[in-house]
Amino acid sequence: MNTLPKSERLCGKTTISALMTKGRWGHTSDLKYCWLSAGDTGETDVPGRIMVSVPKRLFKRAVKRNLLKRRLREAYRTNKSLVAGPGLSIMFLYNTKEVMSSEAVASQVIEILTSIADERKQHHS
Repeated sequence: MNTLPKSERLCGKTTISALMTKGRWGHTSDLKYCWLSAGDTGETDVPGRIMVSVPKRLFKRAVKRNLLKRRLREAYRTNKSLVAGPGLSIMFLYNTKEVMSSEAVASQVIEILTSIADERKQHHS
């Protein structure tokens, strides 16, 4: 079954607001992202969790927004092994008016995940 389980979806007002205030921000050419390690929040037994956002002001039609969200989630699901270890919260924000192909989304998600992994290694060593 190729889905992202509920346990790996970021939900809850307090968790999301903590991610947005304490998290580290970054961006690629078409995506913005924010991430927070579990060590920073005190949670230890949670799996890596993500949240995906495609703004309505960029895409008025829900069909396109949902397509892009599916592409982002799938790109993360197939490449989440790049940021091994539990307790990582990531938020992806779509930030361009163009509908990117699945391959383009996947390449940017890989770029984001590798940069997060590198930052985590530097932070822990």
